[in-house]
Amino acid sequence: MIKLWMILVMCVVVALDQLTKISILDHLELGESINVIPNFFDLTLVMNPGAAFGMFSKMEPGIRRVVLGMVTLLAIGLVLVLLKKEAKNDRISQFALFLVLGGAVGNIIDRFRFDAVVDFLDVYYGTYHWPAFNVADSAICVGVFVVIIRQTFFPEVKKEEGAENKTAVETGCPMHKSS
Repeated sequence: MIKLWMILVMCVVVALDQLTKISILDHLELGESINVIPNFFDLTLVMNPGAAFGMFSKMEPGIRRVVLGMVTLLAIGLVLVLLKKEAKNDRISQFALFLVLGGAVGNIIDRFRFDAVVDFLDVYYGTYHWPAFNVADSAICVGVFVVIIRQTFFPEVKKEEGAENKTAVETGCPMHKSS
């Protein structure tokens, strides 16, 4: 069952993402940079018509919209399935998955507004630049990372947290077994 705090997590991600993008769009021209940490971090306005790392950006715009729309719907569907099945009793995984949903919604808003995603966080070392990203991308990456770590290294948490909702008979308590 979706709880209010889950919706709030998603809304905070969307709000932070959109507010930072509005600020960047108000203060920078396309391709313009503001150095924040020399030789490491700039704010640089980039419009990314593709997906992560610019994938699909060279694709014909009509086809790209359909492909990215389908990929986004599949990803949201997967997150909803994970919420219902895998993270049902795991608040940390639920939190992480709502980070992912918030990030997806933030980037979907950009696609509807600009037919591209506003990216502006530019991390680099020397001449090597990591592809520019935004708050939504960060929320998606953190959420996916937490879910992977949680499922890989702490799979028993899901079972233990689910056990608190079971009755004594379901857990095999000898004092409540029927004869």
